[in-house]
Amino acid sequence: MNSRTPHGTSSRPPSRTHARRAHVRRALTALAAALLGTLVALVPGSASAYPGPGLVTGDVSVHDPSMVRLDDGRYILYSTHNGPQARISTDRTRFTHAGAAFPDPPSWWGRYSPERSPWAPDVSKQGGRYWLYYSLSTFGSNHSAIGVATSPSGLPGTWTDHGPVHTTTTGSDHNAIDPSLFVDDDGKWWMTFGSWWTGIKMIRLDPSTGKQHPGDRTLYSVAARNPTSNGIEGPTLVKRGGHYYLFASFDKCCAGTDSTYSIRVGRSTSPTGPFRDRDGVDMRDNGGTVVLETHGQVVGPGGQSVMSDVDGDLLVYHYYDRGNNGSPTLGINLMRWEGGWPVVH
Repeated sequence: MNSRTPHGTSSRPPSRTHARRAHVRRALTALAAALLGTLVALVPGSASAYPGPGLVTGDVSVHDPSMVRLDDGRYILYSTHNGPQARISTDRTRFTHAGAAFPDPPSWWGRYSPERSPWAPDVSKQGGRYWLYYSLSTFGSNHSAIGVATSPSGLPGTWTDHGPVHTTTTGSDHNAIDPSLFVDDDGKWWMTFGSWWTGIKMIRLDPSTGKQHPGDRTLYSVAARNPTSNGIEGPTLVKRGGHYYLFASFDKCCAGTDSTYSIRVGRSTSPTGPFRDRDGVDMRDNGGTVVLETHGQVVGPGGQSVMSDVDGDLLVYHYYDRGNNGSPTLGINLMRWEGGWPVVH
C-alpha cells in the first residue's frame, strides 16, 4: 500500500469503465451549468438579460431626460438643470446641445429654487401645442413646485410660462417634483409626480390650462415605499392595450457609480390605480417589477420617460457609465410588450 494513500483505499488506477463514467459525469455537469446560465439570462429582471443602451453620441451627459419628436421630424430632449437644457437630434443617435428652454427664467422660480434651476422636465405635444412641465426645489426639501409652459414649436427660447400647477410646503407629506403628463383615450389629463416622502401622487388636470382641474381636487396616492426612507420617484404613466402602466425609479440617484436606481413598473385597469406588479403586490406597498437595473457598465438607470416612436416604444433614461468615470449618460432602448409587461431590448 502506498504510504501516501489513506488507510482503506486502493492505490490502483481506476478502470477504463470508471474513467468513462467520471468523464460522462463531468460532461453532464458542464451541460447542466450551461443550460442554467441560459435560463437565467432569459428570466426577465435578471441582470444578464438586459441589453446595453442603444448607440447615442454627441452631447449626451444628462439627468432625467424627456424626449419628443418635432413636427419637422427632429427629436428634442429636455433634461434637468439650467433652463432646462435642450438637445436636438435628427436621427435619435447624435445629439447636439441647443440651449436653455428659458433664456430668462421667470422670477417666481426663485421662491422654490434660489438658482432658478428646474428639475426633471416632461415634454410632449398635445392639441397642436408643446407642453413642458418642470419642477423646482432644493435637494432634500419638500418646499417645491411644479410649473407648466407651452410652445408652438417645442424649441428652446419659444416657451411661454404659465406659472405653478401644484406646490408643497415643509408641512406637506409629499413634494411637488418629477411631473409627468398622461392624456387618456377619453381626453382626460392626469399628472403623476412625487419623490420620496409618502411616494407618488396623481392629480387630474384641465386640458384648457394644463393646471389642476377645478372640478376634481383629489390627490391620489399611487405608489410608495415602506419605510419612506427607501426612495421612489420619477413616475411615468402610459397606456398599452387594456392596462395603464406606472413606471418609477426606485432607490438612490445622483451618486455616480454608487447610485442604486432601478426602473420598476406596475399596472392597473384604471388610470388612478391600484397598480400591481407581476406578483400582484400593490405599488403603494413596495410593489414594482424590475424593468431595468444596474448591469455591466450601466449603473443606476432611472429618471425615465416613455416615448412612442415610429419603430416602437422607447425607454429614455439616464445612467452612470462605469467605463467613463461614472458620467451621467443618456440611455435609449426600444421596449416591447411580452405577456402584458414591458421588456427592454
